Amino acid sequence: MKKIVFILMSCIVTNFLAAQDKESVEKACLNYIEGFYEGDTAKLVAALKPTLYKIGFWKNKTSGAYDFDGQMTYRQAMDYAKGVLAKKNFAKADAPKKVEVLDIMKTTAAAKITAWWGVDYILLSKQNGKWMIEEVLWEGPLEQ
Repeated sequence: MKKIVFILMSCIVTNFLAAQDKESVEKACLNYIEGFYEGDTAKLVAALKPTLYKIGFWKNKTSGAYDFDGQMTYRQAMDYAKGVLAKKNFAKADAPKKVEVLDIMKTTAAAKITAWWGVDYILLSKQNGKWMIEEVLWEGPLEQ
């Protein structure tokens, strides 16, 4: 009987921790989107590792080809958000803000976000109990 109770309790705890991790990964991704949408650097600080590696591809309006848009560093992400706030260039109220958690392991996770600029694939790591975004690979825009 004790063995059955132990197994049941282990399953409950495991499911609870998995749900907590999923919520934490989703929160980091939402902080990322909202940080850019709202110009909120505090949300970006809560979501991004200072060693952020973000690269992407933007559709060329003339040729229709996808061109490499370069790398965005942590500092550039902060500066971008500050510019959104300073210029009050906020995302529209109906702008997409979708987070799909693709996989969660012990210390790594992957997610896909859909935002006004396109789709980002996010890689996160868990250190000291906190999920943070390490890398982003994006393609945009959604439509043109």
